[in-house]
Amino acid sequence: MGIREQLESAERANLAAYAMLSSQTRGRAYPDPEHPYRSAFQRDRDRVIHTTAFRRLEYKTQVFVNTEGDYYRTRLTHTIEVAQIARTLARALRCNEDLAEAIALAHDLGHTPFGHAGESTLNELMHEQGGFNHNTQTVRIVQELEDRFGDYPGLNLTWEVREGIIKHETAYDKSDAANYDPDLQPTLEAQLVNFADEIAYTTADLDDGLRSGMLAPADLAGVVLWDETLADAGVAGAPFADKARHKVIRRLVNLLVSDVVSETANQIATRGIVTLDDVRAQNGKIAGHSEAVSGRNKELKAYLYKNFYRHPRVMRMSFKAHRILVALFNAYREETRMLPITTQRKLQRASAERVVCDYIAGMTDRFAMQEYARLFNPEERV
Repeated sequence: MGIREQLESAERANLAAYAMLSSQTRGRAYPDPEHPYRSAFQRDRDRVIHTTAFRRLEYKTQVFVNTEGDYYRTRLTHTIEVAQIARTLARALRCNEDLAEAIALAHDLGHTPFGHAGESTLNELMHEQGGFNHNTQTVRIVQELEDRFGDYPGLNLTWEVREGIIKHETAYDKSDAANYDPDLQPTLEAQLVNFADEIAYTTADLDDGLRSGMLAPADLAGVVLWDETLADAGVAGAPFADKARHKVIRRLVNLLVSDVVSETANQIATRGIVTLDDVRAQNGKIAGHSEAVSGRNKELKAYLYKNFYRHPRVMRMSFKAHRILVALFNAYREETRMLPITTQRKLQRASAERVVCDYIAGMTDRFAMQEYARLFNPEERV
């Protein structure tokens, strides 16, 4: 038995019957021989990591642009945190860690520069061409835009990873899975990535907000989940130094992850989930928070939305991001010969708006700002 076959055998022996086995994948869009010592989902994970789009995440905004400081999360560090939490959830529930990790590492590849402000701007600019959604853009990247193989476009990922990407949903992400069994639920691994994403960005944004001084511990008093976590960490009333903040955030991550594990296991038992077909046939998601924690988590997220995501410093950067991307989009659309030669070649098979949108969506924050200066500052070298 070869190494890959041993890995597949170990999955059959160790994973739950409702987990997605790599040996049972629906396969890839183009013929692609199996690897001798990596499973199908391990190959997908590795292909994602080696993409240009993945590397660019290092300089794409989570909340703070990189000019604000080196400490704050970027889209890349957020993605790594999501992958870590997703693997933990999958392992605890005897699901396929490799599938969960592959989906998690790919889930934000389609994000624009400047975070959600950039996505909102491109959605407005592309309104007449169907709008812009980073989930859909991620699928475009892995199926078409990452041109790394001579035999086919994109990364040729397995069907299940692509499904997990397009069906990725959180409070801020909505999916459109028209070509991926829209009437069926995704794998449990994909569902767990949804909650890994929410846990990662809620706790990390709280951490970054506190460190930046834009949020104050005293102001959070009365937010139930915060108060409970503070008491659990044993730092209530103490000076809120860095170590205290780290301890509170660590406890909060653990609380939210543990609740998803417990509630999802409860749903599996209550609904009589035995097989993967049972997972897919449900009317709603199986993975989730308990009712008590869900309500408290929503309260915390509402606080962050009002006091952090709408903080004047964040809103000012969003305003600048909007102006930068609108100016770049209009300039490129007016004169497409300013685009790189390789990008101009894409105009033969796609509209100018779509080519320009793809080009801008792939930019990092830093490159977008530099390009803005090159195009609109007469003293800047082009």
